[in-house]
Amino acid sequence: MLIRIAVRLLVLAAAIWLTAWLLPDVTVDGGFFTYLWIALLFAVVNAILGPILHLLALPITAITLGLFALVVNAALVGITAALSSDFSIDGFFTAVLAALLISVFSWAMNLLVR
Repeated sequence: MLIRIAVRLLVLAAAIWLTAWLLPDVTVDGGFFTYLWIALLFAVVNAILGPILHLLALPITAITLGLFALVVNAALVGITAALSSDFSIDGFFTAVLAALLISVFSWAMNLLVR
Protein backbone atom coordinates (compact mmCIF):
# COMPACT_ATOMS: atom_id res chain seq x y z
CA MET A 1 0.00 0.00 0.00
CA LEU A 2 2.72 2.46 0.98
CA ILE A 3 4.83 1.47 -2.02
CA ARG A 4 1.88 2.11 -4.34
CA ILE A 5 1.45 5.61 -2.90
CA ALA A 6 5.17 6.30 -3.27
CA VAL A 7 5.12 5.13 -6.90
CA ARG A 8 2.11 7.32 -7.68
CA LEU A 9 3.85 10.26 -6.04
CA LEU A 10 6.95 9.63 -8.16
CA VAL A 11 4.78 9.41 -11.28
CA LEU A 12 3.10 12.70 -10.40
CA ALA A 13 6.49 14.31 -9.80
CA ALA A 14 7.64 13.08 -13.22
CA ALA A 15 4.46 14.45 -14.83
CA ILE A 16 5.09 17.84 -13.21
CA TRP A 17 8.71 17.74 -14.40
CA LEU A 18 7.62 16.98 -17.98
CA THR A 19 5.08 19.77 -17.86
CA ALA A 20 7.62 22.27 -16.52
CA TRP A 21 10.08 21.16 -19.20
CA LEU A 22 7.54 21.61 -22.01
CA LEU A 23 5.90 24.87 -20.91
CA PRO A 24 8.17 27.89 -20.49
CA ASP A 25 5.70 29.69 -18.20
CA VAL A 26 5.70 26.84 -15.68
CA THR A 27 8.78 27.08 -13.49
CA VAL A 28 10.04 24.93 -10.68
CA ASP A 29 13.02 26.17 -8.67
CA GLY A 30 14.83 23.16 -7.30
CA GLY A 31 15.70 19.57 -7.95
CA PHE A 32 14.30 16.12 -7.34
CA PHE A 33 13.04 16.70 -3.81
CA THR A 34 11.35 19.92 -4.85
CA TYR A 35 9.39 18.01 -7.49
CA LEU A 36 8.46 15.41 -4.87
CA TRP A 37 7.32 18.17 -2.51
CA ILE A 38 5.20 19.81 -5.22
CA ALA A 39 3.72 16.41 -6.16
CA LEU A 40 2.82 15.75 -2.51
CA LEU A 41 1.34 19.22 -2.13
CA PHE A 42 -0.66 18.84 -5.35
CA ALA A 43 -1.92 15.43 -4.22
CA VAL A 44 -3.10 16.86 -0.89
CA VAL A 45 -4.74 19.89 -2.53
CA ASN A 46 -6.39 17.62 -5.09
CA ALA A 47 -7.60 15.21 -2.41
CA ILE A 48 -9.03 17.88 -0.11
CA LEU A 49 -10.25 20.66 -2.40
CA GLY A 50 -10.71 18.70 -5.61
CA PRO A 51 -13.98 16.95 -4.73
CA ILE A 52 -15.43 20.13 -3.23
CA LEU A 53 -14.62 22.27 -6.28
CA HIS A 54 -15.79 19.60 -8.72
CA LEU A 55 -19.07 19.27 -6.82
CA LEU A 56 -19.62 23.03 -6.74
CA ALA A 57 -18.84 23.25 -10.47
CA LEU A 58 -20.99 20.26 -11.41
CA PRO A 59 -23.82 22.22 -13.07
CA ILE A 60 -21.52 24.22 -15.34
CA THR A 61 -19.40 21.12 -15.98
CA ALA A 62 -22.52 19.30 -17.16
CA ILE A 63 -23.51 22.22 -19.38
CA THR A 64 -20.05 22.34 -20.98
CA LEU A 65 -19.98 18.54 -21.35
CA GLY A 66 -17.07 18.17 -18.94
CA LEU A 67 -14.79 20.87 -20.32
CA PHE A 68 -15.15 23.02 -17.21
CA ALA A 69 -13.41 20.27 -15.27
CA LEU A 70 -10.21 21.51 -16.92
CA VAL A 71 -10.80 24.91 -15.37
CA VAL A 72 -11.30 23.31 -11.96
CA ASN A 73 -8.09 21.32 -12.40
CA ALA A 74 -6.30 24.50 -13.46
CA ALA A 75 -7.54 26.14 -10.26
CA LEU A 76 -6.12 23.23 -8.26
CA VAL A 77 -2.76 23.62 -10.00
CA GLY A 78 -2.91 27.35 -9.32
CA ILE A 79 -3.66 26.77 -5.65
CA THR A 80 -0.68 24.42 -5.48
CA ALA A 81 1.51 27.07 -7.10
CA ALA A 82 0.25 29.67 -4.64
CA LEU A 83 1.07 27.43 -1.68
CA SER A 84 4.60 26.66 -2.86
CA SER A 85 7.32 29.24 -3.30
CA ASP A 86 9.22 26.88 -5.63
CA PHE A 87 6.41 26.40 -8.17
CA SER A 88 5.00 29.18 -10.31
CA ILE A 89 2.63 29.41 -13.25
CA ASP A 90 2.27 32.57 -15.31
CA GLY A 91 -1.26 33.00 -16.58
CA PHE A 92 -4.63 31.31 -16.65
CA PHE A 93 -4.27 29.56 -19.99
CA THR A 94 -0.88 28.24 -18.97
CA ALA A 95 -2.51 26.80 -15.85
CA VAL A 96 -5.21 25.14 -17.98
CA LEU A 97 -2.60 23.66 -20.32
CA ALA A 98 -0.43 22.60 -17.37
CA ALA A 99 -3.39 20.87 -15.72
CA LEU A 100 -4.17 19.07 -18.97
CA LEU A 101 -0.57 17.96 -19.48
CA ILE A 102 -0.12 16.84 -15.87
CA SER A 103 -3.31 14.79 -16.15
CA VAL A 104 -2.34 13.18 -19.44
CA PHE A 105 1.25 12.44 -18.42
CA SER A 106 0.20 11.10 -15.04
CA TRP A 107 -2.47 8.88 -16.63
CA ALA A 108 -0.07 7.49 -19.23
CA MET A 109 2.72 6.81 -16.73
CA ASN A 110 0.31 5.20 -14.26
CA LEU A 111 -0.72 2.82 -17.04
CA LEU A 112 2.93 1.85 -17.48
CA VAL A 113 3.67 1.17 -13.82
CA ARG A 114 0.63 -0.99 -13.09
